[in-house]
Amino acid sequence: MTGQQRMRRRPRQPRSREMVERLVAAGRDVLVERGYDAATTNHIAAAAGVSPGSLYQYFPDKTAVLAEVLDRYSADLVARVSRAFLRALGAPTREAVRATVTALLDAYETNPALLRVLVEQVPRTHDSARATFARRMDDMLTAAILSDPARDPARPGEAAAWILVRTVEHVSISYVLERPPLDRDTVVDELTELITGYLDRGRRSA
Repeated sequence: MTGQQRMRRRPRQPRSREMVERLVAAGRDVLVERGYDAATTNHIAAAAGVSPGSLYQYFPDKTAVLAEVLDRYSADLVARVSRAFLRALGAPTREAVRATVTALLDAYETNPALLRVLVEQVPRTHDSARATFARRMDDMLTAAILSDPARDPARPGEAAAWILVRTVEHVSISYVLERPPLDRDTVVDELTELITGYLDRGRRSA
């Protein structure tokens, strides 16, 4: 179900759209400050500077507001990484991989606090924001693997994509949230080597 479907009514007038944007921005701030479970509609309304009744005109409960926040966050991640992925199509594998990994880290580093809440407090169900993002990456990488004319047809492209996406996701999120004493370029280089080597092993020998 999309964020718009979670809303009680779709804003049509500029004033209504501005109100929804205020509520979503407030929901994001409250989510980061208080966490998913502790956030309430009263907190969100107060942060937006409106009454709870104004919030309920557009959202039935706090879950709907926070779902909209997370939907937008996931959509932004998908858009940013998709653009990098598409721009890199046709480039040498190592160059394309490095560009995509860099874009993913850039996207995660935009709002580490929100990323932490998403990872640590929101269950990863089938239709959660993280799972939806990962599946979108699965689809793009699977298409790239299957379109490689040098691919070994005996190797399942879907499985390779699924493994790579979740490996890179875990390492990237861990780097952003843990902040280990590692240079960012070194992490990007090592991830690039890992992915490129794995992809190369799935290609036919010359």
